[in-house]
Amino acid sequence: MMDGLRRLMNNRFVVTGGPGGGKTTVLAALAERGYGFAPESARRIIQERLMARVSPRPEPALFAHEVLSADIEKYREVDISDGPRFFDRGVLDALWMLDAENALTYDQAARYVHDFPYNRRVFLLPPWKEIYDTDAERDQTFEQSVEVFEGLKRWYRQWGYETLEVPRTHVGERVSFILEAVDNI
Repeated sequence: MMDGLRRLMNNRFVVTGGPGGGKTTVLAALAERGYGFAPESARRIIQERLMARVSPRPEPALFAHEVLSADIEKYREVDISDGPRFFDRGVLDALWMLDAENALTYDQAARYVHDFPYNRRVFLLPPWKEIYDTDAERDQTFEQSVEVFEGLKRWYRQWGYETLEVPRTHVGERVSFILEAVDNI
């Protein structure tokens, strides 16, 4: 019961989905309304690697471990005492990457999920072909974005999270959808 209460009262909200679904734009709009957010660790790591003139991503399991470490640090640093904070992906995203590489056991994943809980409502931004674009840090195809989205949706549900798909609509309406869902907890 304590874990359930802890999760319900948690002010850490994950915004996730496949690459190019509009997460960063939505989070920037939330920030404009005064809500804090933690940026995506993977993108920062890729940017740092590009600046160092090395491959943007090392071997997948190594990259996932690096993302996990950064996400745990971010989780611990974000102050949630004065209201909701949004995370551009969360610890569970990195765990999903590790699981896909068979680089962690179920028990290891369960321990991380228990130790780093987010609010039980997770906001999934679906793949959206009309806004999808690649850049220096995002080199996945649209089809890969769909695979990531579907995999993350299953993964979060497997760990007891309620996934809410954010509608493909104007950014203001997407933000309103998220904030209404946060207010109705």
